[in-house]
Amino acid sequence: MLQRLASALRQGELVPFLGPGALAGAQDVLTNEPMPADSESLILAMNGGKPMSPRLMWEFSRAAMNVELKRGRGAVTRFLDTTYGQRTWTRAPLHQWLRDIRPGYVIDINRDTQLQDSYQDVPHLLIRGIARIGGTDYRFRLHHYDGVRYREIELDEADPAVPILFKPLGSPRPDATYIASDADFVDYLTELMGGFGIPAFLKKNRRGRRYLFLGLRFLRDTERMIAADLIHDAGTPTGWALIPDPTDKERRFCHAKGIEIVTADFPELLAAAERPDDPDAPQP
Repeated sequence: MLQRLASALRQGELVPFLGPGALAGAQDVLTNEPMPADSESLILAMNGGKPMSPRLMWEFSRAAMNVELKRGRGAVTRFLDTTYGQRTWTRAPLHQWLRDIRPGYVIDINRDTQLQDSYQDVPHLLIRGIARIGGTDYRFRLHHYDGVRYREIELDEADPAVPILFKPLGSPRPDATYIASDADFVDYLTELMGGFGIPAFLKKNRRGRRYLFLGLRFLRDTERMIAADLIHDAGTPTGWALIPDPTDKERRFCHAKGIEIVTADFPELLAAAERPDDPDAPQP
């Protein structure tokens, strides 16, 4: 199964959907500290290595909301900019492999730049989520990358034939925009469910697509709601999720959404990808 999934991903038949676990193996080049990606590691990094209350430790958005209320929204933005925009990280193995195969469409709910780095020498479209911004009905910003620099564009300028990188929770490049706090998520998810968080060309482009969820757990409402909206109009089955030890809650969610669970993780997928394809093996 892993070999078939790797082959289907390489051939563009599956859309990679990346969660925090996709950044495993990325380290600060100076300190060797692992890149903070999941809720707990982000909260500890934001709070100087100290845990916050159990209620806040459950999800980064709660902790970010607490920091925003005490020190302002800019404090959260500065933390994310410093973490993902100013520190230098080694490449995560999964991202290095994705760079080699360069899928035509990738969804990445992390806020780092490793995915963008993988496409830094080829033109692509970058879609990033925005929240709590007036003057627009949409909850996304759209940039075209020409192989050298990003340029913000209007919907009618988008060329869906180039690779599409969808980072709904934002990134620091080309400028900072993030979905981070509870207030951000309330606004973004509301508009995402209403259809204003995804460009029209992508709504058309994604019809019938199938997905491979990598490094993503469905333990929290936030991840489940984002995934459910972004995979709307998927094919049958919706896709596959690599979850080494799925919980009952994850099994129920995946069953309801037509996602088949594979009890493995991405290192096993990468190992399978190194084996030669079996031309007689059925494809997903």
